[in-house]
Amino acid sequence: MNLQSCAETHEVTNQVPPLDGPNLYRIDLPLQQWVQRYQAGWAQARLDVYGALAGGPLMQAGFLANENRPVFKSHDRYGHRIDLVEFHPAYHELMRSAVEHGIPSLPWSDPQPGAQVARAALMYLHNQAEAGSSCPLTMTYASVPALRLQPDLAERWLPKILAREYDPRNLPMEQKAGVTIGMAMTEKQGGTDVRANSTRAYPVGAGGPGQTYELVGHKWFCSAPMCDAFLTLAQTDKGLSCFLLPRHRPDGTRNQFYIQRLKNKLGNWANASSEVEYRGALAWMVGEEGRGVPTIIEMVSSTRFDCMIGSSSLMRQALTQAMHHCAHRQVGGRVLLEQPLMQNVLADLALESEAALALTLRMGRAQDNRHDEHEDKFARLVTAIGKYWICKRAPNMIAEASECLGGAGYVEETILPRLYREAPVNSIWEGSGNVQCLDVLRALSKEPGVLEVLFAELGDGHGDARLKAHIRRLKAAFGDTEDIQYRARQLTEDVAVGLQAKLLLEAGNAAVSDAFIASRLEVHGRVYGTLPRGLDIDALLARSAPQL
Repeated sequence: MNLQSCAETHEVTNQVPPLDGPNLYRIDLPLQQWVQRYQAGWAQARLDVYGALAGGPLMQAGFLANENRPVFKSHDRYGHRIDLVEFHPAYHELMRSAVEHGIPSLPWSDPQPGAQVARAALMYLHNQAEAGSSCPLTMTYASVPALRLQPDLAERWLPKILAREYDPRNLPMEQKAGVTIGMAMTEKQGGTDVRANSTRAYPVGAGGPGQTYELVGHKWFCSAPMCDAFLTLAQTDKGLSCFLLPRHRPDGTRNQFYIQRLKNKLGNWANASSEVEYRGALAWMVGEEGRGVPTIIEMVSSTRFDCMIGSSSLMRQALTQAMHHCAHRQVGGRVLLEQPLMQNVLADLALESEAALALTLRMGRAQDNRHDEHEDKFARLVTAIGKYWICKRAPNMIAEASECLGGAGYVEETILPRLYREAPVNSIWEGSGNVQCLDVLRALSKEPGVLEVLFAELGDGHGDARLKAHIRRLKAAFGDTEDIQYRARQLTEDVAVGLQAKLLLEAGNAAVSDAFIASRLEVHGRVYGTLPRGLDIDALLARSAPQL
């Protein structure tokens, strides 16, 4: 036998064509429609441009940035302490594109109706390409409301924060066209309980808002340590206070900000997260002394909103990958997308993705209208509700989408493992699930009118008896205050799915709203792919399939 004839052992068949370079905005009909619904239709052209970037060059940059993680350099070759983190050029490409297209700045530099929604949609696209770079983008965006509480600092810093120029050089702020802002709150002994922080702030002069202090202490988590400045918390004689701590002092010398090490994380590999120490680091007080938590909450509410965006976008990219695979892969001589059980799974995933998007962009509309009392109270409550629910749903949803690809979904050459590793961080960062649910109870008990706004938003069921009954049960549940903390997760979940059902009903797509209500408010299986009979599955699949 001539063994040379056996060199080709098999013919490669039944392989899914690459999903290379799609415009992530054009292939996403739900995103287009929800953007239009919430007054951001004027941004369609901008979103179309960024959708092409996100699905093409930025998607490739995302793979490179994850394959080439940041590296910490504590000293230069001469032995001088430098505390630098070096990133692969692909990471800088991602950051540059986002900054130049206004992802950290759009609502603040161009405040028009729908600006927060448009910015959320841009972030939704960017995050599908690479989520780690979204961390400094989020913190830079979210720093603006907090800094505006200290006008003298805002006057100096905001022009550089809002500039659409990305400058990664390690230079003083005065020498750069644009800057990024980070955040450092968590300490070893306290975690979420920031009031247990031990870092101390000592006034250089008179002290007080806008004045200089020197900080001594540590932070157990400091994300994106190459940012140009950080909002941080430290104790003064009047209690926990908020400070802006730059990497450089006004004379151009490096600040006493020392990186101890980078965190070795489950995911979020392209982004550097670190442990740091302040050894007399110069910082400026932001807001009232002793009121550090309320001051930095101005930033945290925006970063929590971005956790909703982040989880929603990861789910959408997972759905896109699963739908594309199943539209081409054959099993038993039939394309997977035509097989009833797989249709049930994919339609269920599509419902989860769109419901998450709907609640996220509804939050964007509330952020656009914080001057309105109803919208302001809605945002105060639903930031915690949405952050809890959407971020909790993402890991299981992405795991199910990966399973649609079989073994291929478990291989790093696809994006699914990265999406799965990324998903838990949004649930943990800026307060874990319990923190969000307790914040829901805090808002309802301590802020007058919030509960009334919630039920005004939910309405009377919008003509659907199932939603009406759900709302009635919710009112009874909130009326019973016995062991309410014990039930906080169940209450938060019930509010979240009620709001999602209401939003989908209002949008007018009967196939989507009927399927969501039938599967989320009535009897439903415990895993995806257990939709009840009688739904318009073909319509659900057609709506959420990548519109290539």
